[in-house]
Amino acid sequence: METTSKTIYMDHAATTPVRPEALEAMLPYFGVSFGNPSGIYTLAQESRKAVDDARETVGQVLGARMSEVVFTSGGTEADNAAIRGAALALKSTGSHIITTSIEHHAVLHTCHSLEQSGFDVTYLEVDSHGLVDPDDVGRAITDETVLVSVMYANNEIGTVEPIADIASVVKSEARRRGRTIVMHTDAVQGAGYLDINAKSLGVDLLSLSAHKFRGPKGVGVLYVRRGTPLEAQQTGGGQERQRRSGTENVPGIVGASVALSMAESERDEAVAHTGRLRDRIVQSMFERVDGLRLNGHRTQRLPNNANLSFDHIEGEPVLLGLDLSGISASSGSACSSASLEPSHVLTAIGLTAEQAQGSLRLTLGLDNTDEEVDYLLDVLPGLVHKLRGMPSLSAVGG
Repeated sequence: METTSKTIYMDHAATTPVRPEALEAMLPYFGVSFGNPSGIYTLAQESRKAVDDARETVGQVLGARMSEVVFTSGGTEADNAAIRGAALALKSTGSHIITTSIEHHAVLHTCHSLEQSGFDVTYLEVDSHGLVDPDDVGRAITDETVLVSVMYANNEIGTVEPIADIASVVKSEARRRGRTIVMHTDAVQGAGYLDINAKSLGVDLLSLSAHKFRGPKGVGVLYVRRGTPLEAQQTGGGQERQRRSGTENVPGIVGASVALSMAESERDEAVAHTGRLRDRIVQSMFERVDGLRLNGHRTQRLPNNANLSFDHIEGEPVLLGLDLSGISASSGSACSSASLEPSHVLTAIGLTAEQAQGSLRLTLGLDNTDEEVDYLLDVLPGLVHKLRGMPSLSAVGG
């Protein structure tokens, strides 16, 4: 097996490196421009302007007003603020929430918590590709429904949901029933690869996390459509128009805005580049390895995602073998990869526990190269055969 002194990073769904332009934009706000944006003096107002400019930049990408952009500490807080905030704001009108069985744990665990507080939650099933049927959403809506939360793109298998169609169904049912039903989407994996214009999607709430699109960790975005009922989940000094109190993370917010703007401007290039590399990986692996499954929808998926399941081996030894060869990858969600339980996403699409445990997630970025894919394809098939106790392809060919 070849080795390399360079780390080849193929886990962009877990996190991404901060792009130099974002880091450079952040640095002044760690140093000379350190003022608290809530102050009235010049130093503070420099920070206030930086936050306002960042809010405007993010709003442009989302198709939103500045007043509709709320900065948070990350995607998890954005999801919590959206789901708890909307559900509690509308609790007097109903106590039913609809979500799916394949959501990120930031959504699922929040819904579980609300169930303990008296809410009724419907967890919609998905098909074998991980797709939600918009008609299933419509059929699940009742006269008690206050919130629907469906992720835009799955963090494990990459399947892209028909969010605009789902939002249309939700709004149609809300009008028919004469009630308010808030539509939320976790779009954390979509930035830089999908259109995240909230107006085009038709959603009321949309969550993002900066470190997924080459921004800093510890910064998130929650889009809140004007007029959407939302009860603040973090109280204090009243920052973010009373919706999220706490002194703003000025450097992080600035870096997030730069990263998001650049991710959007590079989106077409990133889709074409990562999609081509991903297709090379998938095609070659199917040609060289038997007992292989591509998880998720074959075409309606993120272009940079390849989630593969190998029969008769576990994913952890594959990851360790790749790591020893200088390749960073994942077995699934970075937030739960230490768990011994099989992925809830993979079991939801019909995999057995054994199949789910034998999964590998490769997620690419614009900085990955053909040479890196060549190296991966030199390493991975032989590693799989070795772990299965079979001769490598090179031995068979010899």
